[in-house]
Amino acid sequence: MPLSANLTSLDEAKLRNWLGGQSHELGFDALRITDTHLGPASDRLQTWLSEGRHGHMEYMQRHADLRSDPQLLVPGTLRVICVSMNYLPPETSFEREWERMADPSQAVVSLYARGRDYHKVLRNRLQEFAKRIEEKIGAFGYRVFTDSAPLMEVELARKAGLGWRGKHTLLLNRESGSTFFLGEILVDIPLPIDTEVEEHCGTCTSCIDICPTQAITAPYQLDARRCISYLTIENPEAIPIEFRRAMGNRVYGCDDCQLICPWNKFAKRSQMPDFVQRHGLGQATLLQLWSWTEAEFEQRHEGSAIRRIGYLRWRRNLAVAMGNALSNSTVPASQKDDIRLALQHSLEGADPLLVEHINWALST
Repeated sequence: MPLSANLTSLDEAKLRNWLGGQSHELGFDALRITDTHLGPASDRLQTWLSEGRHGHMEYMQRHADLRSDPQLLVPGTLRVICVSMNYLPPETSFEREWERMADPSQAVVSLYARGRDYHKVLRNRLQEFAKRIEEKIGAFGYRVFTDSAPLMEVELARKAGLGWRGKHTLLLNRESGSTFFLGEILVDIPLPIDTEVEEHCGTCTSCIDICPTQAITAPYQLDARRCISYLTIENPEAIPIEFRRAMGNRVYGCDDCQLICPWNKFAKRSQMPDFVQRHGLGQATLLQLWSWTEAEFEQRHEGSAIRRIGYLRWRRNLAVAMGNALSNSTVPASQKDDIRLALQHSLEGADPLLVEHINWALST
């Protein structure tokens, strides 16, 4: 029996409910469906790229046409199944995160990166989800994604009704804030689509006001070149001097705009063991992480998103944070001595990029 006949014989409401049930069984927290038409979002992307706000993320420019049309990315696509998965570890306390950022000796790693690499976790579950759909309705064309291809994930999720765009450009949801990952299955079957939801940011500008580097240049406008997440992860070069002080003790990513967002009082703790923090990344000090050898970095970050930046960028980021600790009057003299000694011992044989950041730290 052809697929179209299988679909027309199924009650759409029952199929939609079945999809939702299967997604929950696989650990996803919400599911919505949309079409492939991105409308004005494609023009906004082109403007953002033409202004150079993507920085060194050349892949954004290289595949801009594919990002603008999912049907170019996967020919034959009719619908996009969009899912979300909460990632906050059970022990997470936003109050504690603010306290750690206020302590210059602590090394702050973005909450989403403290557990296993979400790319692998979501991709595996999306593949299993697609197989279950195939068992239900028969063979169909599909491809799964999670932050791994030229796809405007947030815009598709917004269109599908998983949330609305916050002024920080992240997706926001009334039930779970913004602390969730997104995943998609592009399919060639005409599933019923869901509706968009209303925006609920109102006059709030907390995310804009809190940004340490003023990377949110206006509501819904982000200059990645100023964003600490970009600077510590995507940027392969030296951290621009004008942003080093603002980095504080953030060594991988930045959560400020999410921690301050009023909607994240509804942020859900994840029940996924994959996202439980590993290797003490929620308590580690700068000196503890600086003491890791390259072999230890590779081993401890195996299966982690952090491993992608490599040991050099990791040390570059730590050196900036250690320089900020040295310039902070609240850090005890004995701790400063330990930091200086650790930095000085690492100069010999270091990569020129790292040497520059160490010398900057020692000169503060």
